[in-house]
Amino acid sequence: MDFNMKKLASDAGIFFTRAVQFTEEKFGQAEKTELDAHFENLLARADSTKNWTERILRQTEVLLQPSPSARVEEFLYEKLDRKVPSRVTNGELLAQYMAEAAGELGPSTPYGKTLLKVSEAEKRLGAAERDFIHTASLSFLTPLRNFLEGDWRTISKERRLLQNRRLDLDACKARLKKAKAAEAKATTVPDFQETRPRNYILSASASAAEQELRVAQTEFDRQAEVTRLLLEGISSTHVNHLRCLHEFVKSQTTYYAQCYRHMLELQKQLGSSQGAIFPGTFVGTTEPASPPLSSTSPTTTAATMPVVPTGTGLAPPEEAALCLEEVAPPASGTRKARVLYDYEAADSSELALLADELITVYSLPGMDPDWLIGERGNKKGKVPVTYLELLS
Repeated sequence: MDFNMKKLASDAGIFFTRAVQFTEEKFGQAEKTELDAHFENLLARADSTKNWTERILRQTEVLLQPSPSARVEEFLYEKLDRKVPSRVTNGELLAQYMAEAAGELGPSTPYGKTLLKVSEAEKRLGAAERDFIHTASLSFLTPLRNFLEGDWRTISKERRLLQNRRLDLDACKARLKKAKAAEAKATTVPDFQETRPRNYILSASASAAEQELRVAQTEFDRQAEVTRLLLEGISSTHVNHLRCLHEFVKSQTTYYAQCYRHMLELQKQLGSSQGAIFPGTFVGTTEPASPPLSSTSPTTTAATMPVVPTGTGLAPPEEAALCLEEVAPPASGTRKARVLYDYEAADSSELALLADELITVYSLPGMDPDWLIGERGNKKGKVPVTYLELLS
């Protein structure tokens, strides 16, 4: 009990001394030990890393889960160390509503059949979104949280300890300065009645202050070295976050590529069924749901954008044998079309396309409804309707 009381009194004394030193520094009444410029730069770099990591983490969480209530719920589950329950994505919920509507309105009707097709596509989109959220959370959000909750807490703890060591050091410097000033004053203006005892006490006080200063300086230098090593480790943190950022971009690219493929497939299905339901309409007038991924070069497009399989759009054998250069366009039925994005011809029977160019298109009897004949100058060839926007 006595030991605890002594320790409590000692801690209270240290805290009071630090508070006095800190207050006097704020009012400019005490000197402050300044850190070197390199150390200050490390501190500023670490603070900037922490602040921007928090912002990126919060905004990525908003991107992956726009609902604030859902984010709060997931946060509580994580703090309680419980498994977050599986949540239905918006795409999956929409797919469920469409399937139920088709079942009630008639799955054999044109509207019901279309609802079922769109429902399947939305279900696949929801599954792709779920995979993206899971992958992004593991490869990107988790490392950022680990830095903030692990490495940064350690750095903050050591910085606070360094601040306390600096306050102790400056307090010792102030005490030594006062002791030497009192000793010098006693030497200059001695007290003839108690000269020897007082001088002895003042000399002992200065010696004790010097000893405390040496101990405080040693502890400060040791803590400054520990903190400096931790701050220099921020460079490794940047490398790790860079790797995680690449993983995030990769998962996001995969997600959007999957969405593009699913919607392109759905559009082809709806385009085929549209021609059967509305015989008088011209197939391919609907603009694709997804914008072009690239419109700069065919090489880049082929590497980054899913291409419609050429085997599904080939004409029958008797049509393939027909030379397109010998086929004259019909007297009526030709239309102007704008190319939505680049298309690289798979063989000589197809026409290569560049984004935003205008071509003339028309259909021949017996052709696959997913393909048209495109004409640009003296060149003719088959073109996929999903790459076109008909103008007139």
